Amino acid sequence: MSSPTPDQRQKIATWAAEGANLNQIQDSLRTEFGITLTYMETRLLVLELGVKLQDKPREKPPEEEKKPEAAPAAPEGEFQDTEYEEPAASEAPTGSLSVTVDEVPPAGAVISGKATFSDGNTVMWFMDQMGRFGMRGPAPGYQPPPADIPAFQSELDRILTLRGF
Repeated sequence: MSSPTPDQRQKIATWAAEGANLNQIQDSLRTEFGITLTYMETRLLVLELGVKLQDKPREKPPEEEKKPEAAPAAPEGEFQDTEYEEPAASEAPTGSLSVTVDEVPPAGAVISGKATFSDGNTVMWFMDQMGRFGMRGPAPGYQPPPADIPAFQSELDRILTLRGF
C-alpha cells in the first residue's frame, strides 16, 4: 500500500481516539476508503503513523484485607499467591472455603492453586494446557464436602475468568 493521504491519516487517528481497535480500523479502511489490508498490515500502518490505540479498561479484582494464613507453609518448590482468597476473616465463619492461585504453577499446568474446604482439608487444583482440570487431595480418596462444591466451582470460575482462561 502506498502512504495514506493526510485525510486518511487524520481519519485513522480519529478512529483510534474514539476507541476503535485494530479490527475496527481495518474494517473502516475497507468500507470508507476501499483499502483492504490484513490485520498485520493494519497494525504496521498504525505503528508507522504513530497512532496510539486506546486501552480498554481492565476489570480490577476486588480489593480485600489480608488475613493471617491458617494453612501450613507450602512445601518447597510450590508457591502461593493469596490474591484471590475468599472471604476475608471478618466476613466468613471459621472453616469456610478459600481458594488461592499459585504465583508459579508446577510443570505441565497453566494455572494452579490450593483450596481449603470447610472441613479444614486443603487440596491442590490445576488446569493443564489442554484445559483439563485436576485435584490432588490430602489423602487418597478424599472427597470435599458436597456443600462446598458449588461455592468452589463458582470461585474457580471467577478466578479463571479474571485470569483470562
